[in-house]
Amino acid sequence: METPSPDRPAEPRRVHLDSRQVRTLAHPLRMRLLGSLRVDGPATATALAEKLGTNTGATSYHLRQLAEVGLVTEDPDRGTSRQRWWQAAHDISNFEPTDFDDDPDARAAVQWIQADQVRVMAELYERWTAVEHHQSRPWRDAAGMSDLVLPLDPARLRALNDELWEVLMRYRDEPVADGGDVKPVHVFLAGIPRLDQRW
Repeated sequence: METPSPDRPAEPRRVHLDSRQVRTLAHPLRMRLLGSLRVDGPATATALAEKLGTNTGATSYHLRQLAEVGLVTEDPDRGTSRQRWWQAAHDISNFEPTDFDDDPDARAAVQWIQADQVRVMAELYERWTAVEHHQSRPWRDAAGMSDLVLPLDPARLRALNDELWEVLMRYRDEPVADGGDVKPVHVFLAGIPRLDQRW
């Protein structure tokens, strides 16, 4: 694997999910486990269970299920014969919804995953708004959510999403000044057709 340098960060590890992977991932604890490993780095089943409010047995089982389809792996640099450390196998996963048109189970799994992402986004935003009055003015002014209705065809919507993703990757790769007020920030990207056609 390429070693990142201050001038050139490592390219994120990506996976294009197949039908077996989406079916495995469509489970609330598995989504949370994979998300935690991606955001916070390698951990043991015990630490993950404590963090996510579940038990070690269930956590270990679901980590093994994720490992079977290549979404998590054991961390080769940590662990002992008695204690396994797990890590996400990829930084970013994606899929095209039409990949699963001929697989009703995978299509149902994708619908569940997408609905869970919306649920998580709403939950995170509600948690922020419950405590934002305790945050500094710069953070309160910088954080927010907005929406806009644009006249787009599928090609322009794809181009818009691709361009916005490039911007996100640029911000991910840019070095952050030492000593600044830096926090992890959730950024959600969504663009869906408006079903009510009235403007």
